[in-house]
Amino acid sequence: MAAVTLKGVFKSFGSTRVVHGVDIRIEDGEFCVLVGPSGCGKSTLLRMIAGLEEISGGEIEIGGRVVNNMPPKERDIAMVFQNYALYPHMTVFDNMAFSMKLAGESRENMRGRVEAAAGILGLTEYLERYPRQLSGGQRQRVAMGRAIVRDPQVFLFDEPLSNLDAKLRVQMRTEIKELHQRLTTTSIYVTHDQIEAMTMADKIVVMNAGKTEQIGTPLDLYDNPANLFVAGFIGSPAMNFLEGKLVRNGAGLKVQMADGLLLPAPDSAAQEGREVIVGVRPEHLLVRSDGVHAEVVVVEPTGADTQIFCKVGGTEVTAVVRERHQFKPGEAIRLYPELTFLFDPSSGTRL
Repeated sequence: MAAVTLKGVFKSFGSTRVVHGVDIRIEDGEFCVLVGPSGCGKSTLLRMIAGLEEISGGEIEIGGRVVNNMPPKERDIAMVFQNYALYPHMTVFDNMAFSMKLAGESRENMRGRVEAAAGILGLTEYLERYPRQLSGGQRQRVAMGRAIVRDPQVFLFDEPLSNLDAKLRVQMRTEIKELHQRLTTTSIYVTHDQIEAMTMADKIVVMNAGKTEQIGTPLDLYDNPANLFVAGFIGSPAMNFLEGKLVRNGAGLKVQMADGLLLPAPDSAAQEGREVIVGVRPEHLLVRSDGVHAEVVVVEPTGADTQIFCKVGGTEVTAVVRERHQFKPGEAIRLYPELTFLFDPSSGTRL
């Protein structure tokens, strides 16, 4: 196991810079998730750590060694790919043992390590099958088993669950988290799915346009987003944003929207009269008689929760409530925001 440190790492393709001076410290044994929209540079960053992509500047350390100019095989890492990357003409056993075979390991040692990994992953009865005879989830387990038998310092996962159906994704992310808790190997996991990031990570790195927007624990990012991007990206359904300006009345600080509606605002050093964006998560909007006027657009019952899509002063918002309501489209209701965030409209930073 080893810590991974990135210092001012950047990547350019020709004159186009795609990763801009990233600084990250991933502790020994930590499960770190790189998350962000497509094209934000997270997979490029992972490939640079793996040595599959040259870095244009900065330093990458694995276990205290600078690995900038080391080939992938000398970095003591193992990578699990999105498309499994299994050899179709080899059995599950031979796929998992392939790296050890190349390294000249004895047959007895190979069998012992493969069988141990297969036992962890529930693959023991499939060792003589071929990839074409396996389901998507089983193939992904084989890819993970091939990584485990190498006993690397660091596991790298590049969107390993994106080819699986929704139910299997939920099952596999639990299995990967259990596997990490069992092996305690430093792991770096790339995904665009913030639910995966929230449920699996010890530490999340939120990326956007080749830069890190915020680094922290899942609940840190949820409770204390640094800016509009992180606030809107972390949490599902996404945070609602409404524009207004700060006013102060007998009830304290408020955000006044264009149509005169007043929303409660958190304590802030921001000046009265300042233009702001107020953010409120769907789960923090309560159906209450002392709330603001809203018009129901669509109601979507999901079983445990009910999602209510509304318009508040011409702005579309989503509320998620535990109660079961029979609201009809066009019906007037009142929503009370029990927790709000303030952001600067120009910079996007949280006030």
